[in-house]
Amino acid sequence: MTRTGTTRTVPADGRAERAAVPPASRRDDLIAVLLGACLIGGALSDGWAHTNILDTIEGFFTPWHGLLYAGFTATAAWTFWLAYQRRDRAPHWWRDGWPAGYRVGALGVVVFFAGGLADLVWHETLGVEVGLNAGFSPSHLLIDTGAVLLLTSPLRSWWASGEGGLRSVTGVASMTLGAMATTILLSHSTAFLTAAPTHPIGAAGAQQPAILGVDAYLVTTVALGAPFLLLHRRRATLGAAAAIVAGPALFIMVMYEFPGAQPVAALTAVLGAFVADLVLTRLDAVRGADAPLRLPLAGAVFAACVWGGHLLGLALTDGIRWTPEVWTGIITLTAFEGALLGGLAARPTPTAG
Repeated sequence: MTRTGTTRTVPADGRAERAAVPPASRRDDLIAVLLGACLIGGALSDGWAHTNILDTIEGFFTPWHGLLYAGFTATAAWTFWLAYQRRDRAPHWWRDGWPAGYRVGALGVVVFFAGGLADLVWHETLGVEVGLNAGFSPSHLLIDTGAVLLLTSPLRSWWASGEGGLRSVTGVASMTLGAMATTILLSHSTAFLTAAPTHPIGAAGAQQPAILGVDAYLVTTVALGAPFLLLHRRRATLGAAAAIVAGPALFIMVMYEFPGAQPVAALTAVLGAFVADLVLTRLDAVRGADAPLRLPLAGAVFAACVWGGHLLGLALTDGIRWTPEVWTGIITLTAFEGALLGGLAARPTPTAG
């Protein structure tokens, strides 16, 4: 049954309500991105504190947690406000009022909040986590999962709108924030911290540092390649690769106070990512967005350009002491890995039948 009044229409069921809810505007998404950046800033401050001034941290109630949870509260409040604003179209706004892309973000609020409560209990009973303990703490994993779901709401809103142009800026920024949210828990395995290529590999049986360096490149290729390919799958967006690399790289550099030769290598990795942007945008213009093997090629180009740039930065600052077989093999192997990720991200080919 539908009741029509002067100011609002109550649809017959939830599906009709959801169909009537207007999407988020560019302004809505922009505010969500800016508030999400505050959340990430709080996470960065907490990560910096855990890394550099751990001796001053006692329990859950710290200034750094205050910044993190203030950013979360603001982002969560804005997400729920967007649904509440649409209560004239969806009287059951808490269920049906979410603009496209934000329903999953609301789930992220719940997951983050549950993780925060668990983190409070964890800190007050077991103390402050250090090193790998912080990266693998179940409460931190819950918080991080919720943050990724929440921060990527403008990304899904952009996808739902089908728009390009300026709307893509908030979409790419949203994905970058989501990638940055995972960085704090992967800091133990990120290639942006490794200086292994600047040290000799060593004899057989003493190659563990080099092996860990190789592993860091492989892990970070997945962490950066997957979000990039999700963006590129829908359309080539100039600057997307550079943003996906720059966000996590900046997060790590600030968290560890710009250590050694790594800042220069991070910068050249970002420049390499921008080269990948230029190449892939041009390839789409020439070959088309439906060209065969588009995503495997994109994944390979992305990885080769990013890690080629990273190794170049290390070479310029401190010299590469890995053998040519290993450092060229890293570029080749990560390119293969990127191509595999691209194949997994590609849409299935329709079959006649």
